[in-house]
Amino acid sequence: MKNTSFILSIIAVVAAVAALVLTLTTPKNHHKPVESGDGIQAVAGDIVYLRLDTLMMQYDMYSDLQSAFEAKAQTVDSDLNKKARKLESDIKNFENQINKGLLTRSAAEQQNNSLQQRQVNLNNEAAQKQQELAEESQVLMNQVMYAIKTYLEQYNEEHNFAAILTTTDASNVVMVGAPALDITQEIVDGLNAEYIKTRNTKKDE
Repeated sequence: MKNTSFILSIIAVVAAVAALVLTLTTPKNHHKPVESGDGIQAVAGDIVYLRLDTLMMQYDMYSDLQSAFEAKAQTVDSDLNKKARKLESDIKNFENQINKGLLTRSAAEQQNNSLQQRQVNLNNEAAQKQQELAEESQVLMNQVMYAIKTYLEQYNEEHNFAAILTTTDASNVVMVGAPALDITQEIVDGLNAEYIKTRNTKKDE
């Protein structure tokens, strides 16, 4: 058995799960222009912006969901690593028995097949867990972004801004903006207030 490549393949799959990170997507808010009598399209109100990175870091809903997700990912990673270490130990014991001539050819073949099947099963399990975590991560982000988008739509019904832009460290939709047009903190406060009410309602149920 090629022990080195065998172990490395296990470690590579387990590491893929451990390296899974949450990604951030930027929502796009589309506002329909109003056509004036002379045919010129225009929209009323100011154009404001929010810093999405800052919003996410301070949004309680995102923090709660992320903490729960990271705890689950750690549990999955720990379980896979435990199984990988046990398999690696069994491989070494098997090789020692072979080197010392303690196994018949038939017994050695059976153990070899069993170890190979365990590797296949572990690789499949790791791949499945990785896919499940990736899907959960995407659902988490969808939930957060939907909550933000829904709140912004309600918020803008009252304020009637022409557009609400977003900016992040990775993607600067707003290169330069006046501080007075930055509504990040106001949105954070409003989102957290809404989330606290929802969270408390669920606790009371």
